[in-house]
Amino acid sequence: MEFGNLTAAPLLEVEGVSKHYPGVLALDNVSFSLLPGEVHVLFGENGAGKSTLISLISGAIHPTSGMIRMRGEPVHFASVNEARSRGVTTVFQEFSLIPTMTVEENICLGSEAVRRGMIDRRAIRSEVQSVLARLGFDLPPHALVATLSRAEQQMVEIARAFRGDLSVLILDEPTASLTDKEAERLFDLVAHAKAHGVGIIYITHRLREIERLADRITVLREGKNISTVPAHGISEDRLVKLMSGREMGAVFPAVTHRPAEPLFRAEGLTTRSGSVRSASIEVRAGEIVGLAGLVGSGKSELIRAAFGIEPLTAGRVTLNGQEITGARPQKLLDAGLIYLPPDRRAEGLAMMRPCRENLSLPALRQSPYRRGAFIDRRAERRETNRLLTEMELYPMRPDSDVEAFSGGNQQKVMLGRSLTRPFLVYAFDEPTVGVDVGTRAAIYRFIAGLCESGAAVILISSDLPEILHLCNRAYVFAKGQVTAEVPADQLDEPTILKHFFERENAA
Repeated sequence: MEFGNLTAAPLLEVEGVSKHYPGVLALDNVSFSLLPGEVHVLFGENGAGKSTLISLISGAIHPTSGMIRMRGEPVHFASVNEARSRGVTTVFQEFSLIPTMTVEENICLGSEAVRRGMIDRRAIRSEVQSVLARLGFDLPPHALVATLSRAEQQMVEIARAFRGDLSVLILDEPTASLTDKEAERLFDLVAHAKAHGVGIIYITHRLREIERLADRITVLREGKNISTVPAHGISEDRLVKLMSGREMGAVFPAVTHRPAEPLFRAEGLTTRSGSVRSASIEVRAGEIVGLAGLVGSGKSELIRAAFGIEPLTAGRVTLNGQEITGARPQKLLDAGLIYLPPDRRAEGLAMMRPCRENLSLPALRQSPYRRGAFIDRRAERRETNRLLTEMELYPMRPDSDVEAFSGGNQQKVMLGRSLTRPFLVYAFDEPTVGVDVGTRAAIYRFIAGLCESGAAVILISSDLPEILHLCNRAYVFAKGQVTAEVPADQLDEPTILKHFFERENAA
């Protein structure tokens, strides 16, 4: 098989690999091959086995049975470091950075330059500056990782991957936290690596990225290899049918908007950090209002400020006519406003606690979860089981730690919190990041149902089709300010994109 100008035997082969956990068969006799100079996409629903497969290839876990070969020779990687020393480097979706160390320390971790038995910090600084310059990433080498944005942390992970000699590069949802400009730079790097014979395993749920990058696609479903197909000419409908076993249908539901009285107003908000400047929005009962804009435009920060997370220096927030400016999150929950953040691991969930506890957390002071001064565990179990059924969680494991769940199921648990008690206003910040098409469709139906029940819904999204298909109106943000309010009859891609860059052009 030929890719670019390269014709070669497989660089990597996975032969009949299975992985058993107690009570779970995560991979079932999976075979897979990667050629030099190809981008091979792994595609499947959350929980299909993609993460397990790349963890096996990268040395993070070990197969129960089967074999992995590189260049025809069997390999048994004892660790991720050993795999990296053999040219297999992975950028995992969940970052493996050490927050209390600097950018340069994280990039060189485990293979630091040494001089006379001591770490050579001057050589490390020089090497890291060279790597960052080559990649086009504007990152200060001496900055602590804990002080970086999620997008910047993603760049550190990518820089670490491109630092050494690569044979196999594994990228797991690498653009989830990147701006369009940063994603374009990543695509250039992928093309460069591909041209130099690197085999690239790429995991994404974004069909546009598959169309742009992929040479072949392997579809996994329930731990099995369903099919490996050429990427050229394959339709989205066929991909989704292979992934889920069902027709694609309408991913976006038809939403009936019945705008009524205003329930939420943010007037002239300005944050202490300057991320939002004199921004105002209004949301009515019975409608979904979109907040659109590039990463860092201020769309998320406005709602975070309204929810008491980002400090304000000016402005006013009202909920159902009651002023709530500067109120703490607990008071806002009691008043009827819930905000669900985009990063479920860092902010949304207590990863090492059971699913049941994560789900009931916002309502522990409410009936039926509380009986007098104590939590009614029987009622909690009954209610959370009911909600997990409503959220279509499968497999249903309410007493398992959410850390063990797939990304899609983690997202469903977090979204399920909004059903534990009545709310007037629901704010969803990037609610479908890193989830498959099937889960995405379920989340859209869930959001549409809230709107049609009379709630006010705020949808913060960098995914433009979500704004266009779900929202009644949209506010567009750029450089911390609202550049436009777009009504339903003008809600189309050219109009939204024009306002994305309006503030930059004016500047």
